[in-house]
Amino acid sequence: MNLRIFLFLCIVWLVVIAAGCSRRVVDSEQVSREEKIVIKFSHVVAENTPKGLAAQRFANLVKERTGGRVEVQVFPNSVLYKDGEEIQALQAGAVQMIAPATSKLSLLYPQWQVFDLPYAFADEEAVHRAMESYLGKKLYDGLKANNLVPLSFWGSGFKQMTNSVRPLIKPEDFQGLTFRVMINSQVLKRQFEKLGAHPVEGTFDNLYRVLESRAVDGEENTLSNIFSKNFYKVQPYLTISNHGYMGYVVMTNSEFWSSLPEDVRNILESTLQEVTEWEHEQALQINRDCLKQIISSGMVQVHYQTEDEKREWVRALRPLYEEFREIIGEDLIDYLEESRQE
Repeated sequence: MNLRIFLFLCIVWLVVIAAGCSRRVVDSEQVSREEKIVIKFSHVVAENTPKGLAAQRFANLVKERTGGRVEVQVFPNSVLYKDGEEIQALQAGAVQMIAPATSKLSLLYPQWQVFDLPYAFADEEAVHRAMESYLGKKLYDGLKANNLVPLSFWGSGFKQMTNSVRPLIKPEDFQGLTFRVMINSQVLKRQFEKLGAHPVEGTFDNLYRVLESRAVDGEENTLSNIFSKNFYKVQPYLTISNHGYMGYVVMTNSEFWSSLPEDVRNILESTLQEVTEWEHEQALQINRDCLKQIISSGMVQVHYQTEDEKREWVRALRPLYEEFREIIGEDLIDYLEESRQE
């Protein structure tokens, strides 16, 4: 090799090394690359949703409280894994944290479909009480049996109905329409069948394209998802029904969790507890703000379900409780009924 070329390459290499060293100084990293614990946190929704904001807040607080020893890398919008892929990726160790919707857990543990039962919970407080009681313990135990570690329960709020054909006021208005439903939940499929509609399973990352192309007529979702993913731009009819709750279980796998030092686990747990309380408050406010923006767009006709209309929907969907009593469990169904009476 020509001496001049060799010397030039050496200089370039030294410049690259120096740049890398200076970057580490600017970043003020307090631990070496070998000491750092990296946690990949994958989820499927947008960054400006309750879950997306909470995941990023969690990452920032963990970095601060561990002095950079633990780095939580958040991957939103299905950039790593789609619906149906997340849980397998977590079990395989490809990611270390996920926060799937409860419906998507029913393939492992069908009892999670309790959250898909229509009008199961009166409000957010009823949901949180349930997760802190027998119901939550029973559901979490099912995940632990599959080598998963549930860490916290986040929520995106209650779901509403949207479609591109007509207002949904009475149960018969669903007749003949097609609706996208989340994967793994038989309850959601039967919900739309009971209303005379045709359910079509689909992943969240592809939902806008499916709605825009009119491959399906409608969907159910929280207001934050409807707004952040622009569903309202291709779904001119929105019914505020609050018929189902969209909850997320923040989880890791048992092998990874047990490999962490105890002090790190303590920081992660305490930080998650703090972020969870913040996330619950944010979800309420974000959904209110998103509804205002949807209305102000002028693109959507919004119908607020009345109490009489709600009773009609409840009557039409009530048979699902008995239909899934054995699958979900009599104890959990009874819990819901007793809580509703209280």
